[in-house]
Amino acid sequence: MKAIGDMMPGFEKKLAAAPRGKKRLTERGEIMRFFQRHLNVARKQDGLPPITMAHLGVVLEQIPTKDLYYLKSVCSQAKNFSKTFWWELDPTKH
Repeated sequence: MKAIGDMMPGFEKKLAAAPRGKKRLTERGEIMRFFQRHLNVARKQDGLPPITMAHLGVVLEQIPTKDLYYLKSVCSQAKNFSKTFWWELDPTKH
């Protein structure tokens, strides 16, 4: 059996030419980065370590993307972004 590289000349060159380190941009990822930036400002002021994308992903795992847009608008209009964010995520408050 022939290797794929033997059947398709220049195949390995195309793989090598792909941009390295470029992340996939998604709609949900952009919203998560928005939340991460705003939450980390408040966490830094409180002396807490910054929240990572992995932790934020676990926190927002069960929330559909359309609801994240609502959360974004509510938190953006609030006086305290971080406090509103965590309050809205707590199901016992609603």
